[in-house]
Amino acid sequence: MRCLHRPLVTLLAFLATAGARADAGASAAPARGSLVQPVPTRVLSLSPTEFVSIVQASSQGAQLMQLAGTPKCGIDIYKLQYFTVGGAGESTTASSALMVPTGRDRDCRGTRPVVIYAHGTMLDRDYDIANISAPDNDEGLWAAAVFAAQGYVLIAPNYAGYDTSSLTYHPYLNADQQSKDTIDALTAAHRALPQAFAANVRDRGELFITGYSEGGHVAMATHRALQELGISVTASAPLSGPYALSAYADEILAGRADLYGPILTTLVIDSYQHSYGNIYSNATDIVQAKYADNLDLLPTLSSDVFSQGLLPTLQLFANEPPAPQFASITPATTPANIAPLFLLGFGPNHLITNDYRLQYLLDALENPDGGWPTITTGVPAANPSNTLRQALKTNDLRNWSPVAPVMLCGGHDDLNFMNALLMQQYWAAARAPTRISVLNIDSPPLPTGDPYATLKAGFAAAKAATAASAVAQGATDGGRLAVLESYHAVLEEPYCLPAARLFFEHQRHLKNHIP
Repeated sequence: MRCLHRPLVTLLAFLATAGARADAGASAAPARGSLVQPVPTRVLSLSPTEFVSIVQASSQGAQLMQLAGTPKCGIDIYKLQYFTVGGAGESTTASSALMVPTGRDRDCRGTRPVVIYAHGTMLDRDYDIANISAPDNDEGLWAAAVFAAQGYVLIAPNYAGYDTSSLTYHPYLNADQQSKDTIDALTAAHRALPQAFAANVRDRGELFITGYSEGGHVAMATHRALQELGISVTASAPLSGPYALSAYADEILAGRADLYGPILTTLVIDSYQHSYGNIYSNATDIVQAKYADNLDLLPTLSSDVFSQGLLPTLQLFANEPPAPQFASITPATTPANIAPLFLLGFGPNHLITNDYRLQYLLDALENPDGGWPTITTGVPAANPSNTLRQALKTNDLRNWSPVAPVMLCGGHDDLNFMNALLMQQYWAAARAPTRISVLNIDSPPLPTGDPYATLKAGFAAAKAATAASAVAQGATDGGRLAVLESYHAVLEEPYCLPAARLFFEHQRHLKNHIP
């Protein structure tokens, strides 16, 4: 079944109507997606030359210019504040960047494609993706360079719980809330665009969605939500996200501790406790007593959360197995090429108690996920008893099939890559009526006709440079651990993001040239 495409003007009316239906019975709350300030605030207006100066002043300037390409367009950046809801349905506000291409080039004016960009996990409560000059906002600068400076209207939400949002927590990996928050940002941008200073830019009727890490999950959830609303998406490219969330969490609890395990786990527990209220009766049901009062500290306004020991930075689990049968996965030793990373997640200052880890692992054995450790049904466990596993199942994205093309990008040494493979297998079994592709950015270029060959070669060179730098500083493992530590947070996104644009451009070419 093919969805009818709705241009953005029509989409605005449709979403406003849908929002009004969703707000029925709560008339006191402002309409979702409506602007807090009716006239958008332009925070920056840059010519292509001025944008290049900002890029060159950044820590990754040379790499960014090489991968994103010379800017075709200037950029007007607007700061939007809009009404949305939190994880428990409470009315709140959030903010978003709206980046509009400007200039005389034909790709910078007239009818333009729109891309939604969902950012990755951020610890700073004040994070604002619109502030592309901030030293901690490489992601906003990359998104601006890859998309807005090349002629896309870019909509990039900060998410509820960040920046000016009135919500006191972040609904982390809450697929329903974050997809609706993103759609509310899209609605707000539709309201703001006609009032923007860039009057020559209009909707072309092409809508793309992408995002990295947490934003990869948000991007896929948003694609699903728009499709359910009957809104056509031209294509999406979720990047290195935890889409098969139940399987991914089971893998981590089975001793494959992520480098950022305590941070991600804290955000998940706090998010789901606010949203569902049943993850724990007392925080000590899950975490060590010394951390029990600190699960609501992230995202944070203070840099002292970790230096003061309020939360651990690396250690997720105890060195001792929770029961003798789990000794072989405390820590896990396979796959061997990533195992050195798992070891970092174990130690005396761990977050999760052994009692809780045992409870979780026993439930995973009794009610196994259909995608990990063995592929059976390919879907989450039918009836998990652990409340966290129930919440993870609720937010797992193995429950829909796209009708618009999807590309998933990541590298095989990232734990998140398992998520891409599980989604590919799930959609193949479901016979998804569109093209699904998985780009392993860490694979050798194909002998001929590989559109991502240059990006793959660049990624290999970046890994080699990281390893060489570590060896020069005394590493005795050939720099392997340094590469693993940088893999997800530093190395992947600069190559997957331009790959997403290549994929979108290919879809635009097909759309515009096939009758």
